Amino acid sequence: MRNLKKLTKIFFFLLLISCSESEIAKKNFIIILADDLGYSDLGSFGSEINTPNIDMLAQEGVIMSNFHTSPLCAPSRAMLLSGNDNHIAGIGIQAFSSENFGYEGKLSERVKIIPEVLQKSGYKSFISGKWHIGGDPYERGFNNSYSLLPGAFTHYDNNKPIEAYPDSSFSQNGKRVLWPEGEYSTDFYTQKMIDFIKSNHDKPFFAYLSYTAPHWPLQVDKEFSDNYVGYYDSGYHKVLEKRLINNIEKGIIPVSSNLPDASYLSENWKKLSVNEKKLESKKMEIYAGMIENMDLNIGKLIEYLKSENLYDNTIIFFLSDNGAAAEDFYYNKTYGKYIRDKFSYDINEIGSAKSFASLGRNWAETISYPFRLYKGYTTSGGIRSPLIIKGIESKSKISNEFMTLLDIAPTIYDISNSEYIYNKNYPLKGSSILPFFEEFSENIHSKDYVFSFEHSGKSILRKGNWKIINKTNPFTKENFELFHVSDFTEQNNLINDFPNIFDSLYVEWNDFVLRNKVLLPTPYIDDLN
Repeated sequence: MRNLKKLTKIFFFLLLISCSESEIAKKNFIIILADDLGYSDLGSFGSEINTPNIDMLAQEGVIMSNFHTSPLCAPSRAMLLSGNDNHIAGIGIQAFSSENFGYEGKLSERVKIIPEVLQKSGYKSFISGKWHIGGDPYERGFNNSYSLLPGAFTHYDNNKPIEAYPDSSFSQNGKRVLWPEGEYSTDFYTQKMIDFIKSNHDKPFFAYLSYTAPHWPLQVDKEFSDNYVGYYDSGYHKVLEKRLINNIEKGIIPVSSNLPDASYLSENWKKLSVNEKKLESKKMEIYAGMIENMDLNIGKLIEYLKSENLYDNTIIFFLSDNGAAAEDFYYNKTYGKYIRDKFSYDINEIGSAKSFASLGRNWAETISYPFRLYKGYTTSGGIRSPLIIKGIESKSKISNEFMTLLDIAPTIYDISNSEYIYNKNYPLKGSSILPFFEEFSENIHSKDYVFSFEHSGKSILRKGNWKIINKTNPFTKENFELFHVSDFTEQNNLINDFPNIFDSLYVEWNDFVLRNKVLLPTPYIDDLN
């Protein structure tokens, strides 16, 4: 009997050690989400902007050069966190809510998101930054939260940029709070996240650091924007050329003899007056400064992780929510009057808390080149984003494998050994990338995998080597275009050459509309661009 008791004690002791080692072995996860960052805005993606810390993540990890998001902030966030379609997740249209299925304007209970799933595997979860998918993140599995609830805000104070926003647009652990005046958004969000991780003891964690940079209004301390004074005086096309050459040399953009004609950007620059050119250069200097500041803060987070011996056991995803932003809300017919009454557009004040400026179309197209268009469109310029993954072993430093933001949640569940066992009517739409990285699979997705998306009539459906795109309102079948995926710049619409392929994809499209209860014609179109 005495021996039995002794053996029992040893058994429970070994079990305790085993559990403890299991907890230690679990990977931590951090998603760092930039807001409206363009495809070529990082040093590792061809940019002149100083981003050594993000570039270090790329050097230690892998660049996914063929990564796709949605074309807008809110749908991307819903898809990223849920691993599901934006309609299933309740965000069928940004800035719109109704009683219709998929258009509730709030993250639906039909889906569970990463922190809710990881809870059952012993994880703590934290969010610092932009939420923008309705409700409050504290109600959706986050243990600590400091979040901007609506889609945008100023970077230094409580001077809200959209009249309809609540006076208190921030939430801390479920309670409305005001922004601490004078704090800069990226600095504050980063320190909050570091504090949240510090408060965590002996538990694996999931951290969602969701910046509002470099989203409008363009604001940053002069010490950052001054680093780029004069660089953009040569105009849009010169910047485009330098970035393109860098990206071709790095292997980010394939060598092609059929790149889009961008000479119109040179002409657009020539048409500007001297003062207009100064203003355009100044806007880009501030935008670059916002990105450099973001990189500096990511460096602070990395330094903290290393100091606590957490870095090597942490998988980091860095991405943007959509393509570069072309909208100019200062002169927007819907939102502009309120903004003009409250903010300055004076060149001497742009960049400060008093000002409101955004990049505009020409810089957005410069940043997105050679892809077509920009934020708001389901073309390549609207939905291709830089993605860097640190912490998953890969033989390739740059991969052109097709991947979407729907694949990140399933990957996290796979690595953390967490099971998504919620509503069986709405399974995950993405796939874990782990089999591909571990070379058990040739591709992330099977050849018959369908990726589809719709927002306010703008849509895309991709299957195998083909995709159809609708970028025109009102939505009609006749407005679809057909492209082979090798035509990554989307210049050759082949709808008349391959009608059978188009018809087969259109069958898939109708199936997508039925399954997701997409409303056509769309019930709402926001006046973005």
